[in-house]
Amino acid sequence: MNVNDLDFSNAGAWPPAFKAIAVLLVIAAVGAAGYWFDSKDLWAEYQRAQREERNLKTQFESKQRVMANIDAYRVQLDELRGMLAEMLQQLPTETEMPDLLEDVSRIGVENGLVFELFRPEGEFNEGGVFISKPIAIRARANYHQFASFISDVSALDRIVTLESVQIEAETRGNEAEQDEDELIIQATLQTYRYPEDLGEEDEG
Repeated sequence: MNVNDLDFSNAGAWPPAFKAIAVLLVIAAVGAAGYWFDSKDLWAEYQRAQREERNLKTQFESKQRVMANIDAYRVQLDELRGMLAEMLQQLPTETEMPDLLEDVSRIGVENGLVFELFRPEGEFNEGGVFISKPIAIRARANYHQFASFISDVSALDRIVTLESVQIEAETRGNEAEQDEDELIIQATLQTYRYPEDLGEEDEG
């Protein structure tokens, strides 16, 4: 007997071998359905749990490394705080700013600069911990005088930087009168100060 000879309306009359095969097929179908409706969701949940476990393990290892180096981080933080405090000491307050401008102007005159322009510009803050105050200058001097001026300004206790420098030889009425050493210097001196409320927070 083959499958084509089986009467599907009377399965009870099938030979034992075919009955056994039919039972196995039904069991396999029920098992597959059970996996699809139950085991599949459990397997997906198990995979999610595994991913979460790996993520938690990675986070734990990262935090463990941080804790292992916490003392070194604290030392670095203290050093950075010290550097910030030292830098803030080089920034004048608003009330000290006029004295700094006077010092810069005096240093220029002492080094032989003839200022045609010495104009403090408006203050601005680009989101940092300090406020910038540029000074537009135009002066006549020779190379040596200008170099000495820059050297003396950089030696001040306060931070002053030189930016946007333009230097050209001064042109006079005729070439015979022209002094090749005399220059016209245009530049921006950048000074900085910190807000008083920042200093109060540091003290607190």
